Amino acid sequence: MKKTSLYNKHIQLGAKMVPFAGFEMPVSYFGINQEHLNVRNNVGVFDVSHMGEFSVVGKDAEKLIQNITSNDVSALYDGKVQYSCFTNKDGGIIDDLLVYRFEADKYMLVVNASNIEKDFNWVVSQAQNLDVVVKDRSDEYALLAVQGPNALKVIQKLTEVNVLDLPYYHAKVDTLAGIENVVISATGYTGSGGLELYVRNEFAEKLWDAVFEAGKEYNIQPAGLGSRDTLRLEMGFCLYGNDINDNTSPLEAGLNWITKLNTEFVGADVLIKQKEEGVSKKLVAITFNDKLIPRQHHQILDSNNNIIGEITSGTMSPSLGYPIALGYVNKEFAKVDGKIYLNIRNKMAEGTIVKLPFLKV
Repeated sequence: MKKTSLYNKHIQLGAKMVPFAGFEMPVSYFGINQEHLNVRNNVGVFDVSHMGEFSVVGKDAEKLIQNITSNDVSALYDGKVQYSCFTNKDGGIIDDLLVYRFEADKYMLVVNASNIEKDFNWVVSQAQNLDVVVKDRSDEYALLAVQGPNALKVIQKLTEVNVLDLPYYHAKVDTLAGIENVVISATGYTGSGGLELYVRNEFAEKLWDAVFEAGKEYNIQPAGLGSRDTLRLEMGFCLYGNDINDNTSPLEAGLNWITKLNTEFVGADVLIKQKEEGVSKKLVAITFNDKLIPRQHHQILDSNNNIIGEITSGTMSPSLGYPIALGYVNKEFAKVDGKIYLNIRNKMAEGTIVKLPFLKV
């Protein structure tokens, strides 16, 4: 089992460690709800160093990425970040990712930890005969996600970069806490604002300590993967392996906005046909009034107990105080305000389909 460069910090803080995507990762420190609410209302720090980073450098860098991702890479400029998907020839999602453009011939792809090897092999296989060098840099970098309404104030104390005015989905490479060449990125997976900081492993502990020292006046706290999951679910952000996978298309998952069918990428022909003919299932957001908590793989039923779909993610929302879930249903049932049902431990739970996000922040 791998350890991130911040493993000793988590042990010192008494984190509950669990295996995740081949790493020993902190799931919680003080309790998921407390960590969740601190991020929503204040500032929390996640170690997400298990994520994968690939560098893509060369004259054909843009050409390669345009061919393998669903979004329009030509819309990027230096310092701009883009959310996208790798799609397979059948239109399924190999992974979702972030694309960073640093220069015209220099990009970084940030992928999910569980898919690093699969994704790297896919990117390399598509780079044949192109003037481009693809390197897996995942083991070289740590990644801190400093999230919450006070996150920018904390990080501003550590850098001359004006992070308070750094636009969403933009990044700067600069000095932070005396450490050179840190990627300071206005991105996150919580919906509460903040930054993600990419730093070489040898400087990870120094950066962690500096961030926590700068955040003392804001009662900064560490946060684990448990609260990261509840935070992203309240926003309706997809989780690979739950809400999206190789057999779900971005159109089925509601990711039309990152699927630019006027560009040529692997699987685009299938998705064009799918758009013309209509999808057979859709990912929907569901709320529940009772306290029965929906979980992945719970069957979704109609009023006649017919199976019409399946839950992909579910939890008790710490911010809202009631259960929320994502799940796929047959397209005819995917109407806002529609009613669905779950059989949870022989008790029927009625749910209502709603618009995302669950939490309006």
